[in-house]
Amino acid sequence: MGGKIRLIDVTIRDGHQCLWATRMTTAMMKDIAPKLDEAGFEAIDLVGGAVFDVCVRFLREDPWERMRVLNTWVTKTPLIIHTRGQSLFTFEFFADDVVELAAERFAANGMRYHTVYDALNDIRNLEIPIRSARRHGIHVVPGLVYSHSPVHTDAYYVRKAKELMAIGVDGVFIKDPSGLLTPERVATLVPALKKALGDLPLQLHMHCLSGLAPYVALKAVEHGVDTVHTATSTLANGASHPPTELFTRNCRRRGHEVDIDLGPIEEVAERLAFIAEHEDKPVGLPLEYDEFHFHHQVAGGMISNLRQQLETVGIEDRIEEILEEAGQVRADLGYPIVVSPFAQFIVTQAVLNVMGQDQGHDRYDTVPDEVRLYVRGGYGEIAGEIDPNLYDRITAGAEPITERPGALVAPALDRIRKSRGPFESDDDLLLAVFYDETQFRALKDAGPIGMDYLLMRTPLLTLVKELTERPGIKSFHISQTAT
Repeated sequence: MGGKIRLIDVTIRDGHQCLWATRMTTAMMKDIAPKLDEAGFEAIDLVGGAVFDVCVRFLREDPWERMRVLNTWVTKTPLIIHTRGQSLFTFEFFADDVVELAAERFAANGMRYHTVYDALNDIRNLEIPIRSARRHGIHVVPGLVYSHSPVHTDAYYVRKAKELMAIGVDGVFIKDPSGLLTPERVATLVPALKKALGDLPLQLHMHCLSGLAPYVALKAVEHGVDTVHTATSTLANGASHPPTELFTRNCRRRGHEVDIDLGPIEEVAERLAFIAEHEDKPVGLPLEYDEFHFHHQVAGGMISNLRQQLETVGIEDRIEEILEEAGQVRADLGYPIVVSPFAQFIVTQAVLNVMGQDQGHDRYDTVPDEVRLYVRGGYGEIAGEIDPNLYDRITAGAEPITERPGALVAPALDRIRKSRGPFESDDDLLLAVFYDETQFRALKDAGPIGMDYLLMRTPLLTLVKELTERPGIKSFHISQTAT
């Protein structure tokens, strides 16, 4: 018989981030969040990364308010706040005082579980976020970002896990944003990490971009993974995660105990299918296995955006060449993991290299400032080696940065208070740190989050709601015609 396997739901954070461009509103969650709460998950992923940003920039929903609202709908299961280490919800590094206040506000707004990672696996970038969150009583499980390369060995990940344990954590998760884990690699990596972690639980957060994730997750469980991150079937597969329903059934068939009630999950899937149909949004479908993916490692959503951008300048036929170059750029730059922001850096540099060669230039004749900063170590420790000649060419011989990146950022809170305050709350203060006055003001002017999904549950209810909101209509009559 197998062991007891726990699940973490990512539907209302990473699921719609992967498949709906992060456009799930709070109102869309109203009916499904209580159902997820009933299902028996270890935790429910709610806010982080792109979700926080899209809430502000596009949905005009205060992400702090979303946290508070969801805590009234989800009362039994811990809600997860997910951050990019010292960068929190953006791609830039924030000062330690900002990171520390953010942890305080996570706890104050009901977040009891924190998953956090650094895109370079530089554990120095996780020290302040981890310690701050745990100081406020939050359960902290940091991630080690998985990558396929000559330098990302099992020994590398064991060393990083031990560095996390030295800080003090409640578990560790393998974060595989590009779906690169294979059954063969799981067979060595998971046992090595389990041995290093001892009694600390090991989780798996894996995307389905290679088509392998649903099977690899099963193999990971067999090799000792304790918790797997899954998404309700409607928002699973594709660029998202293994589907909760099928994964649960498969685990049980293999003799594992999974304490999940699939009844509420199936209701959630139906509700999301209804929303997807009426909002003209996709549902998740399995992707085909493509060996080329392991060369460039670029996520599917980013490839779609790249294809669209190339079409605007009439060179969409060059995408395979650019992705081929992206794999070479990554090797040149010491194998950065293809996750934000480094995915963007790699692809941009690949485009510049390919287009530059068309004009008779050498590769790396044009280099973005962000790539120059990365090569110097401005984002953290680089896993692989960079050729010294290429280093000099990119950086013009500038000295490497060896300090913890966050330590180089000046404290920000007092400065923001003086320049843009006063603020009604520390939540607003942090929003002002993250966003300029235009974005901040647009969010505040939008007012409280709407709690009713406009389409309601049926066309009739939708019609009734729309009629009642029209000022010129004083009354109306509903009749049923016999058929």
